[in-house]
Amino acid sequence: MTKNMTITIASLIADYADGIAFVAEEQPATNVPDFTAQVRTAIRNFELAGINGTEELEDAATYLDDADTSTDDNERAVLLNRAAANLAYADDMVDEYRDMV
Repeated sequence: MTKNMTITIASLIADYADGIAFVAEEQPATNVPDFTAQVRTAIRNFELAGINGTEELEDAATYLDDADTSTDDNERAVLLNRAAANLAYADDMVDEYRDMV
């Protein structure tokens, strides 16, 4: 049985903030501007470490920024689903990074 879970900005940040903050070498973000800035810092660190998947993280940050400013509920839902799909491997990337440092 599959549950339909509503993805929110808060749930995405809660799910990924700790790992992204570790890679960005900062405290976990609590809002979209700080989180997407940390994602972009993490992207640079992932690239320096030779970890693949940064294009998806950049897309996720863009989708989150767009969702944060969207006034249309349907558009926001689509953007958040896209962000979630692009963040799907972030935890694996963080684990790989942790193994390197």
